[in-house]
Amino acid sequence: MNAPATLVTVALRADADVVLARQRARQVAELLGFDVQDQTRFATAVSEIARNAVRYAAGGRLELRVDGAAGGQLLVARVSDHGPGIAALDDVLAGRYQSATGMGMGMAGTRRLMDAFSVDTRPGEGTTVELGKRLPRTAPAVDDAVRGRVAAALARLAPPDPLDEVQRQNRELIAALGEARSRQDEMQHLNKELEDTNRGVVALYAELDGRMEQLRRANALRAQFMSYMSHEFRTPLDSMLALTGLLLDRVDGELTGEQEKQVAFVRRSARDLLNLVDDLLDTARVDAGKIAVRATRFSVPDLFNLLRATLRPLLAGETTQLVFESARGLPELETDEAKVAQVLRNFISNALKFTEGGEVRVTARELDGGWLEFAVADTGIGISPEDSERVFEDFAQVDGALQRRRRGTGLGLPLSRKLAGLLGGRVEVQSEVGRGSTFTLTLPVVYVEPADADAGAEDEAGSYAGPDAAWDPEGAHA
Repeated sequence: MNAPATLVTVALRADADVVLARQRARQVAELLGFDVQDQTRFATAVSEIARNAVRYAAGGRLELRVDGAAGGQLLVARVSDHGPGIAALDDVLAGRYQSATGMGMGMAGTRRLMDAFSVDTRPGEGTTVELGKRLPRTAPAVDDAVRGRVAAALARLAPPDPLDEVQRQNRELIAALGEARSRQDEMQHLNKELEDTNRGVVALYAELDGRMEQLRRANALRAQFMSYMSHEFRTPLDSMLALTGLLLDRVDGELTGEQEKQVAFVRRSARDLLNLVDDLLDTARVDAGKIAVRATRFSVPDLFNLLRATLRPLLAGETTQLVFESARGLPELETDEAKVAQVLRNFISNALKFTEGGEVRVTARELDGGWLEFAVADTGIGISPEDSERVFEDFAQVDGALQRRRRGTGLGLPLSRKLAGLLGGRVEVQSEVGRGSTFTLTLPVVYVEPADADAGAEDEAGSYAGPDAAWDPEGAHA
């Protein structure tokens, strides 16, 4: 395949030839459909490389041609010389080298203006630089006919006047300076807008910090209020439970059937209110980070025995069976036994509450990586998919006839998830309406205190204090 025909050839011997090279490069670019800005870029790049050939190699040759196929053609300028070559080419192209006359900076800048740029240099044999600019998309394919028309148009042009070209270059320089000034003004405007935006962001952060501080204070006040409320409510509630217990034990005489029924209602309401106070207090303390983790070593069988004993009264008169599978062979846990028991108690009491017949099965198994999973599965009414996450929201209640009859505080499950997170674990549920639910608690076998833990002293009121603490089974968290 023959090489593309040359459009223009210019011998480079003196500075006047550099001006001519610039003029021819601009004229060819104009005839091929380049816009004014790209004409200036191409002509400037050609004149810079041509000047290098004249100054450093005592002359050379410029050839202009079009390379490539339709849709991807380049206007190429080839400047060749027989000078000493370029010794530090890599440094020159990277902009790290600059001679006393500034050659390095000019070549590096020219490279950034072009779409294609290559240098072939050999010490003592000369240098050939090829630089190319991609033709506009709207330009027709340059074939032999187009090349002929371009050559004819160049021939018809008046003889080049170096003064005219210098004046044109000055006008282009003035235009470029004007554009640079316009962009500088635009940049200053953008910088001002950015400064205003930054001030707004700083003000916003300051406001957010203020709001966060207000929230921290509100949480602290809420926790304090819950603590005071818990203590103040417990005294009359304990009195009500004691008095109703005495009445039901017939200490002051017999009760009629209706009286016994009404006293039992009062007693259950007092217990429900006490449970609500406990749940509110625990939730507030967890949210405020004021609940401590007291890790001890304990076995899963001992934990199951404790839960079985404390939950047995809930089965009185029920047709539901509570089954604890064997937990022998499982590793001992080193975590907060009270909180683990509280979570499982919530799961089991809920399962018993919403399972009218069938069974509630409690299991435990070891997982890989030092984890243990507890599961409480029931054959009860189940939970719909859209409610599976809502049951973990504070005060959330699932609609339904059985739920309305056995409604709890709506805090037990949210509190369980928060306690699990506090212990480094997680709580999940799998359920299907009409076929039961399975709540799981997954915990690390050994509790690891977070690096940024800042738990305060745990209030003794309103929480399960350990396996030997007194606990009212009818007041289980719901």
